[in-house]
Amino acid sequence: MTIYCHEIKQNQKNLWIWTGAVCAMTIICMMLYPQMREQADSVSQMFSQMGGFSSAFGMDQLNIGDALGFFAIECGNVLAIGGVMFAALLGIGMLAKEENLHTAEFLLTHPISRIRVIAEKLAAIYTLLFVFYLANFVTTGISFAAVGETIPWKELFLVHLANLILGLEVSSICFAISAFLKSASAGAGIGIGMLFYFLNLYGNIADEAEWVKYITPFSYADATGIVSEGALDEKMILVGMVYLIVGIFLAFFRYARKDIS
Repeated sequence: MTIYCHEIKQNQKNLWIWTGAVCAMTIICMMLYPQMREQADSVSQMFSQMGGFSSAFGMDQLNIGDALGFFAIECGNVLAIGGVMFAALLGIGMLAKEENLHTAEFLLTHPISRIRVIAEKLAAIYTLLFVFYLANFVTTGISFAAVGETIPWKELFLVHLANLILGLEVSSICFAISAFLKSASAGAGIGIGMLFYFLNLYGNIADEAEWVKYITPFSYADATGIVSEGALDEKMILVGMVYLIVGIFLAFFRYARKDIS
């Protein structure tokens, strides 16, 4: 488990930075809720008149005057975007950096198979993401208590579970792409994550874009949809798991046969 421990240690700083940033934004956002609650009627009326914009962000599904509805509408995007960017950055650089930094010359000359290298690096990514979403789950619960609201543990668990699966899927796709690259590309990782996000917005606005939800993992990680339905979209999660498995397979297949320059 030497490689696993090394990657955890090497990415520890990034983990705390991303976790701290997203958790802080969630807390700040929830601290605004008491003031928003006093203006809930006027704000809800304004949102109802915004047409496609309201549909894009799920404002037409929930009451922003309710703490859980406010969290889903305002904080759900913070968690989703922050999480997917962190996941994409982890995945896109995990394999490519070895060739870019010339550390592959040291790593791959040891009596260790490439399969083991890939497996331990992938395990490190998944561990970092689990810690990230667990910390956000606890922080969200604390923020509800801080504003004097009952903590809706079930709904919060479902939202964070869906976002964890989102992070695992995106990181696996970027991990597979990383196996084809010779240098880590943060821009490519962020671009992939944001592409998925904007595809989801397009799918929410356009009725003819129903097919989009089969491409973007945001379709099952949308906090407003989870809270309004009170359950996860199992069908879309299954589609996402297929993409995750394909990403893992491609990473193993490509890197195990890759000619490291």
